[in-house]
Amino acid sequence: MAKLHNSIADTRKDFLHKVSTKIVKQNQVIILEDLNVSGMVKNRKLSRAISQLGWREFRTLCEAKSEKFGREFQVINRWASTSQVCADCGFKWGKIDLSISSLLCMSYGTEQDRDENVAKIIEKVGMGNRHDSKRAQRVCQITSVAEPYEPSRITAPSGR
Repeated sequence: MAKLHNSIADTRKDFLHKVSTKIVKQNQVIILEDLNVSGMVKNRKLSRAISQLGWREFRTLCEAKSEKFGREFQVINRWASTSQVCADCGFKWGKIDLSISSLLCMSYGTEQDRDENVAKIIEKVGMGNRHDSKRAQRVCQITSVAEPYEPSRITAPSGR
């Protein structure tokens, strides 16, 4: 049993090394979001999966390899509202249920995947292009892609 656990741990470490090396070699700037992992582990349904991913080890490897290869490495604050802001117009819509995976920005008419939107925001914050406060205060509406005719209500898209 111990050999099996060691084999699984070695496989995970090997994967983390390969992924971190690939990311650092292919990019000049690496920006990660500081996550509240200790708070996430308190969720009984997700704690085991989160613990086994090795997020802290991945961050440490990326930091070390960035320094080794002369790349810029940044970590943005965990309190930056990356999942609550439209990457196109800067409108802050607040907390949205995790079951919603796509949003439609009514002011720009763009459909956005939630994860891709967060990635764009992390890049903007990490590179110093923070949202203009005037743009963020603009009146904007969003809706889930599944219900484009109800701009005042956000619902989970069907089929996911």
